[in-house]
Amino acid sequence: MIFEASRAKALNLLNNFVENNLAEYSKLRNFDFGPENRSNISCLSPYITHGIINEKEVIQKALSKFSFSKNEKFIQEVLWRTYWKGWLELRPNVWTDYLAELNQIKNEFQNNQNYLSATDGKTDIECFNAWVNELKDNNYLHNHTRMWFASIWIFTLELPWQLGAEFFMQHLYDGDAASNTLGWRWVAGVQTQGKHYLASEWNIKKFTNNRFENIKLNENAPPKISEKSYQIIKQSFTNPQNIENKNLLIFENNLSFEITDFKDNSFKKIYLVSNKNENRSIKLSEKLVKFKSQLIEDQGQRLKDQSIDYQIVDIGELTNIENCYGLYPTVGENLDFLNSNNLKINFLYRNLDQLAWQYCNKGFFNFKNYIPKIVSTFN
Repeated sequence: MIFEASRAKALNLLNNFVENNLAEYSKLRNFDFGPENRSNISCLSPYITHGIINEKEVIQKALSKFSFSKNEKFIQEVLWRTYWKGWLELRPNVWTDYLAELNQIKNEFQNNQNYLSATDGKTDIECFNAWVNELKDNNYLHNHTRMWFASIWIFTLELPWQLGAEFFMQHLYDGDAASNTLGWRWVAGVQTQGKHYLASEWNIKKFTNNRFENIKLNENAPPKISEKSYQIIKQSFTNPQNIENKNLLIFENNLSFEITDFKDNSFKKIYLVSNKNENRSIKLSEKLVKFKSQLIEDQGQRLKDQSIDYQIVDIGELTNIENCYGLYPTVGENLDFLNSNNLKINFLYRNLDQLAWQYCNKGFFNFKNYIPKIVSTFN
């Protein structure tokens, strides 16, 4: 489980998965065989999250191998992340409220022994402890395991979901505000009110090939309750007409300019924006900060190879840059910084997001109906 910070490595991983393991994906995807054997899943999410490769590229590669019907489950999983982002874009207060709740809860739990034991991987639950260490060592967890982990955290260890979501964001290479926050809300039962996810001993044993013993869980806990409901805030994701000859800001979610919808536009200079911990509400682990920095440097090298003028800048320096557009950073820490510093930037939105986000007003099962339509625009 080594994620190398390089577009070349990401493409190798994509090609290898499609050629050798995609055929069995829908049958094997829910199994966690351990960090030494991830051949049943693509492990592409750390790269997709940072725009090193994008959903369109991944799906097109899969469709070059098999038909849509044979690829349907894989395509759905790739577009879950797109859906979560769209859902949060329409209800950005969910993220704002989460950070406010987290801030309050952290003060209450900073010396809580249950919380400290959980984050140290020193609970009475063997599988959970193993996953804590795996998360810290590899900065990645299997998707099914993330659900088990969150369920144990919330319903067996009885810890606030907000702290668990923070713990994931601190370590996951593929963590983003939407999929992480909303995923934890869903497990807790506050995303879809009254519907929670309860991990069970038999399910963990089956899908980990009986790698763990002593899985004593609370399998009867009721869902968490939230008094808050969120109305859709109507947004416009339209691009300006003339975007030539201005500076371009690229944030950590779009780190392959050469595959963006704006690669053929002429910009004066490209600024690659680095956001280290000083300006973040959730402080990232050193390994995650380093991974993001290396991905930014890898993008810089590719821009240099194309003779494109670029500069890596800290997000705190953006107040000095004028006359620029920005590839939209989506709801999260980077957008928070821009808003809190009253930086008015004209955003450029991906074609995929402009199309997909209009179908994110309801649940994923509704969104799923539009996936064939979305994919049909790729070719």
